[in-house]
Amino acid sequence: MEIFKSNKVYNFMGKRLPFLGFSSLLVIASIVLLLTKGVNFGIDFVGGTIVQVKYEQKAPIKEIRETLKSTEYHNASITEFGSADEVVIRITGSSSNIANDIGDEMHVLLKSTGDFEVRRVDIVGPKVGGELREKGLMALGLSMLVILAYVSFRFEWRFAVASILALAHDVTIALGAIALFNVEVNLDILAAILTILGYSLNDTIIVFDRIREGVQTSKETILEKVVNESVSRTLSRTTLTSLTTFFVVITLFLFGGEIIHGFAFTMLVGVIVGTYSSIFIAASFLVQLKFSINDFRNKEAEKQKRQKEKDKIRAMYEQGTV
Repeated sequence: MEIFKSNKVYNFMGKRLPFLGFSSLLVIASIVLLLTKGVNFGIDFVGGTIVQVKYEQKAPIKEIRETLKSTEYHNASITEFGSADEVVIRITGSSSNIANDIGDEMHVLLKSTGDFEVRRVDIVGPKVGGELREKGLMALGLSMLVILAYVSFRFEWRFAVASILALAHDVTIALGAIALFNVEVNLDILAAILTILGYSLNDTIIVFDRIREGVQTSKETILEKVVNESVSRTLSRTTLTSLTTFFVVITLFLFGGEIIHGFAFTMLVGVIVGTYSSIFIAASFLVQLKFSINDFRNKEAEKQKRQKEKDKIRAMYEQGTV
């Protein structure tokens, strides 16, 4: 495949404005979805009850739904759990009735649906759910700040800002997809979002490291050419890594079952968007921020000069001449 030719340089930066425009449309659409439709917070964040039920035969999901429609649990979500004879009933919100032995209530309400046993009842109060939601958002925000500090220390502030913009781009589009397809947001989805941050950042750092190396070793003074060459050199690695990750995640999505469906879906979107942003978006932000090759080289030269002076003074001290 032509994409794996290591000696070919692609003109990514020549098309950066169309890519940035396309990404801007995706981000705006995602924000509109989040503001208008919102996300479907699960029991972990809004409180409620999970009841796991195992039948002696195939679980009659349609019959269970019809039976609960005429009760106070009409908003319950019933999904298959692992096998055809086992289901999970999710009831969002909380009330005094839900707190009072809902397992016994389900035995009475679902008696006509067949022989079964209630294997698990988990109750999350609204206060606990609110705390989990607050701590989840705090974890996301702190992750962004730590990433900003790390990339600023390792590279330069423009690299840090470009990486944060790329990460915000990835997370916003992933959240937009979650809102669009009404995926229930729980702790698994939060874990997927944080995983996307790490995955996308890893790809971006590799690209930025190659750009910095290109600035230091080449005599090229035009940033767009250095970026094109650097991204082209990392394209094979980025593509192969993303494809292997994609195959694993799509397998989980298709065959992992209901319990991991939301996590796998979020990761699937994250891998696709993260790979796209690492190749087309992150470096484009760097160019838009007017990163200066000459200024960077002058700073590096000054650092090397100071280091040589320190080494010289240390050598003189060791020889007893200072």
